[in-house]
Amino acid sequence: MKIGNGKSVTHEKTHSWLWSLFLLITLAVIAVYFVRVERNPPGYYIDESSISYNAYTISQSGVDEFGMRWPLYFRSFGDYKNPVYIYALAGIYRLTGPSILAARLLSAFCGLLAAVGLGLLARRISGQGDHSTGGQPGVGIFVTLMALLTPWLFEMSRVVFEVALYPFVLVLFLLCVHRSSTKSSWRWTEIVPLALTLGLLTYTYSIGRLIGPLFALGLIFFVSRERVASVFKTWALYAITLVPLLLFQRHNPGALTGRFSLITYLEPPYPTVDNVREFARHYFGNLSPWKLFVTGDPNFEQIAHLYGAPLLLVATGVMLIAGLLLIIRDHRREAWWRFVFYCLLVSVVPASLTKEYVHMLRLAPVPVFVIVLTIPAFKWLTRTNRNKAILTLLSVLMIGQGGFFLWMFETSANSPRRLRQFDHGYVEQILKPALALNQKPIFLADALAIPGYIQAYWHSTMRGVPISNFVRLAPQEAAPEGALVITTEENCPRCRIISTSEFYTLYFANGAPIKHEALPDAAFRARLRLIDAVSVLRAGKQADYLLVVTNDSNVVWPARERSGGPLQVSTGNHWLDQTGNMLINDDGRAALLQDLRPAEEVQLKLTVNAPKKPGSYLLEVDVLQEGVAWFGTRGSRTVRIPVKVE
Repeated sequence: MKIGNGKSVTHEKTHSWLWSLFLLITLAVIAVYFVRVERNPPGYYIDESSISYNAYTISQSGVDEFGMRWPLYFRSFGDYKNPVYIYALAGIYRLTGPSILAARLLSAFCGLLAAVGLGLLARRISGQGDHSTGGQPGVGIFVTLMALLTPWLFEMSRVVFEVALYPFVLVLFLLCVHRSSTKSSWRWTEIVPLALTLGLLTYTYSIGRLIGPLFALGLIFFVSRERVASVFKTWALYAITLVPLLLFQRHNPGALTGRFSLITYLEPPYPTVDNVREFARHYFGNLSPWKLFVTGDPNFEQIAHLYGAPLLLVATGVMLIAGLLLIIRDHRREAWWRFVFYCLLVSVVPASLTKEYVHMLRLAPVPVFVIVLTIPAFKWLTRTNRNKAILTLLSVLMIGQGGFFLWMFETSANSPRRLRQFDHGYVEQILKPALALNQKPIFLADALAIPGYIQAYWHSTMRGVPISNFVRLAPQEAAPEGALVITTEENCPRCRIISTSEFYTLYFANGAPIKHEALPDAAFRARLRLIDAVSVLRAGKQADYLLVVTNDSNVVWPARERSGGPLQVSTGNHWLDQTGNMLINDDGRAALLQDLRPAEEVQLKLTVNAPKKPGSYLLEVDVLQEGVAWFGTRGSRTVRIPVKVE
């Protein structure tokens, strides 16, 4: 008897010591979430500046940067940002004033809340307060630690994006669903939280406009004789929360779908075999274990992602497999687990409708559901002392890999890619020298693809510099003579450059704007040469071709100060069939950045878009003056190369 009691005491002491250690490690990882948040990532990405600037203007006057009062969605760079995160940040700025630190702390805190919420959900699922199993309370600590160490969740919590809030909102929804699943009938205390969190999921991030209704549909798993009316009430209340969205879309046609039309591979008519096949390819590609657990997000320019690092931990993968097996064995008839598995499957749908594979932001719900599905395995491991060795091994693996990732993320803070992505040199190399010259106004001239004006607005606001000191030039509008200009344009034919940083140039406009005219017929003579031409392309993908262009006329080809628009001299391409018949008349562009005199040559990078249908094509490259003519139609020789599209 004494021996038995001694073993029991020893067992309890072992568990107490183990969970205390886990708790200390968890607290240490929490601290890492808030260390150097304003300096890693370094600088501030343009979308972070847009969100922060609009949050600040809302906090001060209730209007966005365009003067719209209390907008439902925020117009930004031709797209619309979602409201929940911006209004949350506005509340913080009302207290703290504008700062990078406050915004990054909000994202980090959202990541922490998501992890703690997952731990709370794990405790509830595993039987909180049930001490008969000996170790159940430790499941919550273990799941919280796993969530905190998950690279996917950590990286989303390091940037001031709407998606930083999404895992936390999703966990709130799951807590409401689990609470409701334990009730034989639902009252308004269950219905209202379910509908409101579904609404939050819809308005917090763009994927929610599809995921929200799909998750709502999943409540059908909980339908029973006692709950059927409650489920319909939940749907009805959720539908009411969608009314503002539908009214916004009605008054702003295409506002919430314009971005999707640019990133999707879908082509009308939509229900076609090709579209279905492409969806299946993307869907299963987004669930690739190799990418999720080994190579990570393959999109090189993914914001804040440690390129080449896995998105999920190996220990998470092991526990996921074990959890699924236990669910199949012990819980396959439970509505809760059917619902979770259904939600995991449908959460991949929005990302699978876009061109990229394993885009971590568009797959933001996936890590949450993966971690939830590991809970049965954690419950089993903590049930008896016999599993302590397995639990210890998985703990070492999880903490080791997660800790290594955090160390790598910190040491790569000043990598060239990250410095470039986050405009690290903008303040010191562009804005401060511009302000030091004390010349007003400062003109902002942006390339269409790089709206750098928002960096001037945001960083000046933090420094108390009035926005009235800046004037945004309209597209194709030239700066006046002697103007001080910050530009993201590559063109700079009359620049007296003061300073440069990645994407940005600070200069004085040297001379009056050049008046451009249509070139005379004698100017339409060019020699073209492709360097290392690619002969095999993937269908629908982009490819870069290096091109040497020689002015073979006796006329100067003038470069415009602003790229694009009428009279710009550029290179471009067509796609022809094998017999030379035109299939795609107008595709890529590479603008002339400097004047090109007779007999001079320049090397340009032309980005082309491969046809979406596989086959054999001819890629024809030519020079043109926008709005006037292609050189080839005036007798100049073009370049044609055979390209196989697979």
